[in-house]
Amino acid sequence: MTMQSSRREWRCGGGKMAAGLNDSAAAPVTFTGPRDEFFGRLFGGYLLMLPTLGVYRFWVTTFKRRFYWSHTVIDGDPLEYTGTARQLLVGFLLAIAFFLPAYIALFVLSLFAGVIGAIGYVVVLGCLWFFVGYAQYRGRDFRLSRTLWRGIRFDQKGSAVAYATRRFLWSLLVVVTLGLAYPFMSASLWRYRYANTWFGDRQVSFEGTWRTIAGPFYRAYAVVAVSVGLVVGLGVTGNLRVFALAPVAVIVLGGLALVYWRSREATRMFSAIRLGPARVETTIKARSLFGQHLAFGLVWLLLVIVAWFAGSAILAVAGGAEGTLAGIRSISTNGWASAALVVGGYVLTVGAFSLLSETILDFGWWKLVAGGSWIVNVESLGDVRAIDEDRSTLGEGFADALNVGAF
Repeated sequence: MTMQSSRREWRCGGGKMAAGLNDSAAAPVTFTGPRDEFFGRLFGGYLLMLPTLGVYRFWVTTFKRRFYWSHTVIDGDPLEYTGTARQLLVGFLLAIAFFLPAYIALFVLSLFAGVIGAIGYVVVLGCLWFFVGYAQYRGRDFRLSRTLWRGIRFDQKGSAVAYATRRFLWSLLVVVTLGLAYPFMSASLWRYRYANTWFGDRQVSFEGTWRTIAGPFYRAYAVVAVSVGLVVGLGVTGNLRVFALAPVAVIVLGGLALVYWRSREATRMFSAIRLGPARVETTIKARSLFGQHLAFGLVWLLLVIVAWFAGSAILAVAGGAEGTLAGIRSISTNGWASAALVVGGYVLTVGAFSLLSETILDFGWWKLVAGGSWIVNVESLGDVRAIDEDRSTLGEGFADALNVGAF
């Protein structure tokens, strides 16, 4: 399939079979999970994390994966997730023990000033950035080895060290080139991940290159670069009235460019995945992704308004006849009340933000990718043979310890 025909399929797709797929047996991927059920169970899990001091999050993660996997149906058969919360907990504890020296080193370096402290911070943070890539790869290995379709298990082979090294070096080049090298980095990492992915005894391949995503990336990059350049130009010319509003325009344009880029990258890169004669075709519309982010922003704004009025009411009650300012003084002079207000406000804010992100953005993203995908020549997967499960648990623990886990 040529690059020209690929672009034609990406443009013509979108919820229906793309042009050019009629000549092969194409199986739709569907997602049947109800959002209200997901939100209800996730909300209950968040509540249980409070008395368990966060330990219950491993059970929440396991629920999410089983929910997503079991409601993702390919050619009439759902995916299956066989991982357990206990595996995640054990892996996390082992990873914390591994990273403890690095955390101690950061604390010790905070006691030093000057060149020694700065160099030490750079070295330790560089090591942690390297291990982020290592953790991502090992975490992917854990998830794939516990994912089955029609009784056949996926697996991630290859070297986590090699992947982390590749990611680390590419990151340096991206920084040096002010982001212009990102398409090369993205294609390289996608190729390594999928070239080392297996479904049973059949190896996955990846046909994408930097050219696959260069156009969308550099268009989005140009929008952001021109916007920032205009802001700088306004600041230099001294037009302060317009300059004060310019950052808002940059944020809006940057957000739109990011949504456009994310939809195009996923569409083109997922569509470059091959599994022998079988292949993936995916179409994700930017406007659908934008709608999700808009909904998230509106709901979050509504919650902020509600919280503002609720807080004002509490302060008014605390102040009695003297009003809100008296309530603020009353609470601020009470140490326990102040501490409870700060801690409670922090927990509620972070919890609400995370819950909304998972219910609207993460759920929506999974639904968009699954609902916009087809598997062409799915019948060719009928002779794939099963493999044994990888029972390692440390990989996912690394990802959790560095907060880079996925779903």
